[in-house]
Amino acid sequence: MANHSPETLVATFLDAIETSIIPLTAQRVSSGSKVFGAAVFKTDDLSLVLAETNNEAECPLWHGEVHTIKKFYEMPNEGRPKPKDCIFFTTHEPCSLCLSAITWAGFPNFYYLYTYDDTRDAFGIPYDIEILEEVYRVPTPNDTPESLAQRPLYNKTNKFFKSASLAELGESVGSTEERERIKARLKEIKKKYDDLSTTYQAGKGSADIPLA
Repeated sequence: MANHSPETLVATFLDAIETSIIPLTAQRVSSGSKVFGAAVFKTDDLSLVLAETNNEAECPLWHGEVHTIKKFYEMPNEGRPKPKDCIFFTTHEPCSLCLSAITWAGFPNFYYLYTYDDTRDAFGIPYDIEILEEVYRVPTPNDTPESLAQRPLYNKTNKFFKSASLAELGESVGSTEERERIKARLKEIKKKYDDLSTTYQAGKGSADIPLA
């Protein structure tokens, strides 16, 4: 991977959220889809390959990440970068479906803004955690309820990918002034997502989504 500074990576992801992902998300939320979006960047120069967002109003499998990957592979082969030469970014920590999609599509890394806890608490969508706990977190014979609850929901660094949150990336920013600028931008972006979430919660019954 090209050696981009944390400041450059964070700025690139926040620019994409503001200029590409949020406008698309606002359109889809108005039709009943969730607020999750994603983008793909070329690793070498961080140019945006494409941005997309959730389209569950069309199909319940079209989560933000999955729909982005679908659109990525609909691009002409000529000129489409290899996933191994890309960075995947998602606005919300990927659910089990999207973790698998990122892996099967061949992307070796991803970053995300909101955590699972944020998705549950700030957006009123608990299914990411619930599905990972109920379907994938299988207890061993020696597990207690307490030890099981302490086990990570997935392996964030593994054979197939490495992942990190923007919060973790931001901790690597050396300049106090730059960290404050990032915090200010994040505050504005999160206010926009709060508004999108309010719109989604008010109209989510309008679309036939099984886990709305």
